[in-house]
Amino acid sequence: MSNIALLERPAATSAVRTVSSEPAAAQLDADLPAVRSPRGFALYVGLDEIKAAEAGVSLPLLVDALRRTLAELAPGAETHATVALAPHGSGGRDLDVVRLALHEPGAIARTKAAAEEETTDEEGGVVVDISRKRVLIDGESAAFTYKEFELLQYLVLREGRTIERSELVSALWQAQDDETPGERTIDVHVRRLRAKLGRYEDIVRTVRGIGYRFDRHADVVIRYGHGTPSPDRF
Repeated sequence: MSNIALLERPAATSAVRTVSSEPAAAQLDADLPAVRSPRGFALYVGLDEIKAAEAGVSLPLLVDALRRTLAELAPGAETHATVALAPHGSGGRDLDVVRLALHEPGAIARTKAAAEEETTDEEGGVVVDISRKRVLIDGESAAFTYKEFELLQYLVLREGRTIERSELVSALWQAQDDETPGERTIDVHVRRLRAKLGRYEDIVRTVRGIGYRFDRHADVVIRYGHGTPSPDRF
């Protein structure tokens, strides 16, 4: 069937118009979301020659064994193996070093983010690191107890909302805890928290007669973690 639609001439003075459906079809395809499907996988193996020798194997032997196994399971599969070359003394897990050496996007993103965090750590202000459960004050790690961090984190994650004392108690302490504070005792915990925040104590605001609130503050950086999925986990 032709994709050219011919319109009948209604009158002698009218011109013949031809309309192609190709532009419309192309536009329709452009509007559709891109559909992707798995075409294979990459298996990263963190193992240097010394560790391989200690295990009684070698890297070429492992590659050959994997290829033979794959040929048995999926004869039509194409394979390509490459060795990750990294500088001597590269720190970190072997697997992470391999992924970075092979320019795996997730590893590059994490390395870049870590470098940016180190730069931030050297600056002033407060860093509330949700992912690592720590607080940095002017670049130095603050000696927060677990409960003090939980209290600050609870307020930070509910930015702009006044949290009543009763909510803080019920959310951060279990009923069976030996040291469950009363609604007024929570003030003591907040005072200790503020004391460790030092000159940044005002990031935890008191709402008289109700509870406490964290507002957006120029001196505070919140880190929630990168959330980059690790391709070595299924």
